Amino acid sequence: MKRRVAILISGRGSNMAALIKAAAAPDFPAEISLVISNKADAPGLERAKASGVPTLVIESKPFGKDRAGFEAVLQAALDQHGIELICLGGFMRLFTAEFTQSWYGRMLNIHPSLLPSFPGLDPHGQALRAGVKLSGATVHFVIPATDAGPIVMQGAVPVSDHDTGDTLSERILEVEHRIYPEALRLLATGKVRIVGEVCKTEGSGASENFLVSPVVARASDLTDR
Repeated sequence: MKRRVAILISGRGSNMAALIKAAAAPDFPAEISLVISNKADAPGLERAKASGVPTLVIESKPFGKDRAGFEAVLQAALDQHGIELICLGGFMRLFTAEFTQSWYGRMLNIHPSLLPSFPGLDPHGQALRAGVKLSGATVHFVIPATDAGPIVMQGAVPVSDHDTGDTLSERILEVEHRIYPEALRLLATGKVRIVGEVCKTEGSGASENFLVSPVVARASDLTDR
C-alpha cells in the first residue's frame, strides 16, 4: 500500500510539482492524496488540479494568531483524507509545538540552505554575506524550532563569487527538486529512523545522500563568469 501524503503550500508550489511528478511513477511508495493551501490565490492550487490531485483551501488569515484553531481545522481535513505523511512546500505558517509533536517523524520540510547553517529568512543572502563556497538544500523533519529538525537528506551547489541571491536560488531549486522526492521515498519505505536527534538511513553509504548540482560542476563555471 502506498503511503498517503498531503502537501501544504502557500505559493507557487514548485517543490509540490516535483513531488507530484515523482509520485506518478508506478514504483513510487507514496501517493499525493491532497494539496492544502492556506491562501486561496496560491498558484500551486491550479498546478495541483492540472495534475489531478485533490485540493483544499483552509484560509489562515481569519484565524489571526489562533494557531491552534487553524490546526484543528487542518487536522480534521488530514483525518478525513486518511493522510499519513505531510510534506511542506513553501507553507508560510508556523505550527504550534503540539501540532508538530503529533506529526513528529511524519512531517517533512525543505529549506534552501545546508542546515544548520542559515536557517530562517533570506538563506541565500545569508550564505552570500558569509562568503561560503558551498550552499544547498536540506530536507528535514519538522520540530517546534524553525528549520531545526533531524536532517534526512542534503544537496549542495558551489557558490560563485559572482552569484546573486537570484542565481544561487535558481541553482539550489534544481537540487531541491531532486532531493525532496528521494527523501519522501526513504520515509515512505521506512528506511529512515530517528536516533536521538539524528536521522539514520538504512543502507546509506558515506556519500549516498550528498549531491552536487551538475549545473555548476566545472571549475570554469566558477572562474569565467
